[in-house]
Amino acid sequence: MPRPREFDEEAVLDAAIAQFWSHGYEATSVRDLASTMGLAAASLYNTFGDKRALYERALEAYVERGFRERVRRLEHHMPPREAIAAFFDEIIRLSVNDPHRKGCLIVNSAIELAPHDSHFHRALNGVLKDMEGFFSRCVAAGQADGSIPSELNTSDTAKALLASLLGLRVLARVNPKRELLEGAARPVLALIGVKPRARRKS
Repeated sequence: MPRPREFDEEAVLDAAIAQFWSHGYEATSVRDLASTMGLAAASLYNTFGDKRALYERALEAYVERGFRERVRRLEHHMPPREAIAAFFDEIIRLSVNDPHRKGCLIVNSAIELAPHDSHFHRALNGVLKDMEGFFSRCVAAGQADGSIPSELNTSDTAKALLASLLGLRVLARVNPKRELLEGAARPVLALIGVKPRARRKS
């Protein structure tokens, strides 16, 4: 009969996410992970597989707890145009309040792994398609209720919102200033009729 695990699997996965998020995939060794997670290397392998499998699990957990949870909360409880604005507002707030400038694990992975790893390229492309899909649904719903200009091309507008979001995440790693990030987002949000808000302190 196998022995029960003597650790909280979700807690050690959180530790792995933090390690990969701060240092990236290539710069993180199995020894780093075992130390951060508080596990022997054998327990890490037995529970999560090799480093690649653990990274995949960590990335999926990050996407579920971040992007997918945010989409469910905003899309189902806010009008479509406000949901888009709130999405950007939350990303800017997270970026401004990140003292270590870790950025977004999705974007970091896209830059580090997607160009030369076909498996992660497909996985990350799927996540970006989901992001674009969220924007597309909201734009279409906003056009239907009259809050977003009907003359906009729905698909192109969704792509513009996605590009702006990804650009913000990269920009914030260098200069996470609220005024800069809000200024960068303002033109694309103005396309869908979002009026500038009064400036707030970070």
